[in-house]
Amino acid sequence: MRHVTPPHRNSRRRRAALLAVSALAAGLLPLTTAGPAASADDPAPVPVDRFEGEVPFANQPAEGIFTWGGDTDDPPKLELKERTDAPEGAKVLEGSYDISGYGGFSHDFAADRPAHDWSAHRGIRFWWYGDGSGRTLTFEIKDGGAHGEASELWNTRFTDDFSGWKQIELPFTQFAYRTDYQPVGGIDQVLGLDKMWGYAVTLPTGSKSQFAMDDVELYGKADPALRASVTTDAAVYPVKEGGSAKVRLSVTTTGNVPVADDVTVAYATGGGTATAGKDYTPVSGKVTFPAGMASGATKTVTVATTKDREKAESAETIPLKLTVTGAKAPAETPQVVVDAHGLPYLDARLPVKKRVADLVSRMSLAEKAGQMTQAERGGVGTGGDVSSYDLGSLLSGGGSTPTPNTAAAWAKMIDGFQLRTRATRFQIPLIYGVDAVHGHNNLTGATIMPHNIGIGATRDAALAERAGAVTASEVRATGVPWDFAPCLCVSRDERWGRSYESFGEDPALVKKMETMIQGFQGRADGSDLDRDDKVLATAKHFVGDGGTAYGSSTTGTYTVDQGVTTVTKQELEAVHLAPFGDAVKRGVGTVMPSYSSLDVIGDGEGPVKMHADAKMINGELKDRLGFEGFVISDYNGIDQIPGDYKSDVRTSVNAGVDMVMAPYSYKEFRDDLVGEVEAGNVTGKRIDDAVSRILTQKFRLGLFERPYADTSNADRIGGSAHRAVARQAAAESQVLLKNDGNVLPLRKSQKVYVAGSNADDIGNQTGGWTITWQGSSGNITDGTTVLQAMRKAAPDATVAYSKDASAPTDGYDVGVVVVGETPYAEGIGDVGNGNDLELTAADKAAVDKVCGAMKCVVLMVSGRPQLIGDRLGGIDGLVASWLPGTEGDGVADVLYGRKPFTGQLPVTWPKSESQLPINVGDAAYDPQFPYGYGLTTRAEAPAGSEHTLQALARSARHVHGAKAGQALVTEARLIVQKKAGGSVRQAWAKPFAEADHLSLSGDYAGALAKLITAYREA
Repeated sequence: MRHVTPPHRNSRRRRAALLAVSALAAGLLPLTTAGPAASADDPAPVPVDRFEGEVPFANQPAEGIFTWGGDTDDPPKLELKERTDAPEGAKVLEGSYDISGYGGFSHDFAADRPAHDWSAHRGIRFWWYGDGSGRTLTFEIKDGGAHGEASELWNTRFTDDFSGWKQIELPFTQFAYRTDYQPVGGIDQVLGLDKMWGYAVTLPTGSKSQFAMDDVELYGKADPALRASVTTDAAVYPVKEGGSAKVRLSVTTTGNVPVADDVTVAYATGGGTATAGKDYTPVSGKVTFPAGMASGATKTVTVATTKDREKAESAETIPLKLTVTGAKAPAETPQVVVDAHGLPYLDARLPVKKRVADLVSRMSLAEKAGQMTQAERGGVGTGGDVSSYDLGSLLSGGGSTPTPNTAAAWAKMIDGFQLRTRATRFQIPLIYGVDAVHGHNNLTGATIMPHNIGIGATRDAALAERAGAVTASEVRATGVPWDFAPCLCVSRDERWGRSYESFGEDPALVKKMETMIQGFQGRADGSDLDRDDKVLATAKHFVGDGGTAYGSSTTGTYTVDQGVTTVTKQELEAVHLAPFGDAVKRGVGTVMPSYSSLDVIGDGEGPVKMHADAKMINGELKDRLGFEGFVISDYNGIDQIPGDYKSDVRTSVNAGVDMVMAPYSYKEFRDDLVGEVEAGNVTGKRIDDAVSRILTQKFRLGLFERPYADTSNADRIGGSAHRAVARQAAAESQVLLKNDGNVLPLRKSQKVYVAGSNADDIGNQTGGWTITWQGSSGNITDGTTVLQAMRKAAPDATVAYSKDASAPTDGYDVGVVVVGETPYAEGIGDVGNGNDLELTAADKAAVDKVCGAMKCVVLMVSGRPQLIGDRLGGIDGLVASWLPGTEGDGVADVLYGRKPFTGQLPVTWPKSESQLPINVGDAAYDPQFPYGYGLTTRAEAPAGSEHTLQALARSARHVHGAKAGQALVTEARLIVQKKAGGSVRQAWAKPFAEADHLSLSGDYAGALAKLITAYREA
């Protein structure tokens, strides 16, 4: 953008003035269109965007305007359009949008040219064509850093509560540092304005709409408050009764230069719930930071509290009001708080049930509704609403991280939010939650486990528990006591974009791997939850999300996710509900309903959104299964219930949802819930039940005694011991599907040619839900790629790499082609939503070239089976690597024979997409590879005949214990596979798959009988 005054500036102003007059006459503009009159010494406005075509639609590093969004249909559609009513020039920027997640547009200045200096101006303004909708829009400016997409972000909001054109003025003093997302971790958290890279507009979600914008410019003379600001070291200062709080006042300046003019701060206590003279000694006075004082200088104000005769009291607040002259004042008034004391619920010696009952009896309706409300950290900014709305919980959605994204920053951030709860009457701590679905996957440098589909492939329940324990330790060490995991979905259709979150297609396998809950929580009675290495677990998504039918989703462009599961009552019980019964027995602390709908054949109700399904949540989960924890909604999950928002609130809470995840609509939810109770639409008994369930878990977690982060295990995050567990999980998750000529294991002396898109990409290897919600390709976190691991495993051998196999292939002993998927999450990954189960053209070409030139092994790094049948004949070795996480060394361990292949398919591998859904137990079952299949490279693989199998079957009738029984089945399975010799036929695939299901269900004799049938047909 050119910061020069364009020709005919005065005539341009006359045109705008004439336009305003004519528009007023036509009723297009409100009388308050123009901003405050410019003073005589104000500098001339400086244009940023005229939208006449001088700035193109383009991306970094060039200067340009571009769109963005959370989904393929979220970015708005933009055009430069001539309009007779344009406030300036001939054209305006017009746009249309229909945003379900998030979306907007940006103007970035050219990255290869110097940043712009806005420091001489008061603010930024523009013309906006309003529709009177009352919706809020966010305007963001980009300060410092390398360029517009690596800058510090500051934003403010304006409301579209007018019709026609209006000039919106946004003073720079109004902008706040963005706390929910900073692309580079922040620069210095000071709005310098002397190195600006552009702006962005975030459009509102909801119904379709349009907008028009014109003439973005800088205006006015710089406000002195932009040069210096006064801050306090905290917003809340809790002290025990009789103690003193020391409030530190600091002055900072732009550029850290000395203070230009005297800055004075007048202070005075008063106005809180504490009584002056009785609860504290009132103070007032003034401190001065004289001109010339260094930036960062501090002064302290002490507020002393006194002991009174009350032995038991709730917390009391003492605001310290500050009046600042010569600088920007703190964003909020700091509060000294006299801690609650002497009340029964604070007595850790009492049983949890009594503590809960005492606390609930003291709470107001508004406080109870606040406990039932969960907000997104980005929604509450610095956290003032935590106390204002008595919030019970905060969460970090996928990719919602502090800056920088380190363990220490997580703990500091959460402690800051927790501090806010000290300013509430009963100082009820927050319970902070994250989606740590395969390790602490939001944290850079954490140990990332294989996704659940890989854990299911291990068939190792003890390892699943250890993986959960590692995750819990790393999550709790950052101050987070609650994990929205594990997913207990039974994935019945690999077209589903969440299928990798499932342990597999068989409820018996899902139940076996639920030991992960004990890894998260410890003992089933909850007695371990207050440990510094345990977290509250969440069984999700209740119920049937893995059975949603293709084409049944009505969410955006999704095809499967959030759709409808249509089942008989028997199928519901046997397939989808069974894992939740086991989770309840394991003491899981919370359960999350699914976005999907459930249609039980024959009940006459049709599809019912799970967040509204009282029959399932209250009836099945709480009453029949005896679940005693609390039910947490999914992200904006209640919004999908038919009806207006108040009815959504009423319906979901009455259905049994105890806490609602209302990331950015938390105020509306809390207030509407209070209103629904007052109107008699939700009973006080239902509210007390919900709050009691929530508080019970908070007490069990020890949050009342230790609300702040315990970082004593922080040095273990990403440490060798934790990575060793992930490495073992990666190794055991590898499923060997073909091994002609014993091409595997590789020998360390072999010259290996490595190719493929996923050989050297840690982002692809870890998949979705890694650092961000959708995940991304590239070097996104610490870890070892498959290529790096192979080179470590054979340090003295030639391990060459050509991603696209364009390098010459002569002279190599064997090729390893690592192909598969790029990251996705949820419905974004649904087949038909821009995805399929085919390899990319580049991956196919790499497979064809390498396998046409030498012996080859193909590794499939993916969240679900990929269609490979047309190339299977030309491949010597095929491995389902799933999404192995950060520890590629585990993959190399089995490739080079350090460990044998032992993994088994957790889902059926189809021949074609037309076969889907295909699952163990289907009447017609003709897969590429059956459920439970997996070759081995054990040195002494079992051999035998039908006679051997008959002997194993006799032993199975008298076996005691799951370990011994499954060992018999494993031996028989390998004998069947050996006889089949790599040729999978329908006749033996069906009983083979059913045998694995029976084995996991504990019917070892039945499993052996099926395997005998399979042997005869192999």
